[in-house]
Amino acid sequence: MTRRRRAALLLGLALVLGALAASDVAGREAALRRSVGPAVPVVVARTRLAAGTRLDARYLGIRRVPARFAPAAAYASVAALAGTRAAVALELGQDVTPSAVDDGTRVAGAPVRPGERVADVVARGSIELVRPGGRVDVLVTRERGDGGGSTSVALEDAEVLAAGPAAEAGAEEGGPRVAVSLRVTVRQAVFLAAAQSFARELRLLPRAAGDHRRGVAGTTVGADLR
Repeated sequence: MTRRRRAALLLGLALVLGALAASDVAGREAALRRSVGPAVPVVVARTRLAAGTRLDARYLGIRRVPARFAPAAAYASVAALAGTRAAVALELGQDVTPSAVDDGTRVAGAPVRPGERVADVVARGSIELVRPGGRVDVLVTRERGDGGGSTSVALEDAEVLAAGPAAEAGAEEGGPRVAVSLRVTVRQAVFLAAAQSFARELRLLPRAAGDHRRGVAGTTVGADLR
């Protein structure tokens, strides 16, 4: 085989392999897009806002996120918030959800139904994923007298009413902390208050939008992973 023919053969092989690689990458990208869904608009705060601030285009912006990660109750346009005010303080970049908006029809009291309470919790979790309007499970890790410990699912499918970085976020080993307000029952509120004082750690597990399955509450794993 001549040198010219060998070069032509290698060039042709390189082109074929390049085409196959490009096809594989395109296929993976398409599969990823299908799994996370199309990009959807979500209204966010463009700056830090105090409670009572009028919500308009000066202070609000739009970010596009995959549908899978968009808050379940997000606003899709700034116009939808015309005439409203911030019901709570909003951080820079925070999603604007109904629980954070005062449309003039609010009455005094917490944004919960009769028989429910708002539990304020500081726990391990991602501020990018734990957002108002989303839902979380709560893990509690306890220490035993023998120096061991156990972790259990203490609360399932709790609605996040408000969320923000805790004062010491990212400053400690084990990951960042998130300060959240959760919609809970009175019994759950009492348990979470006790856990805040006596448990080694609380951790929030963000749920996918629309996932309300239950059945793992009480599941416990010891320090020996059994």
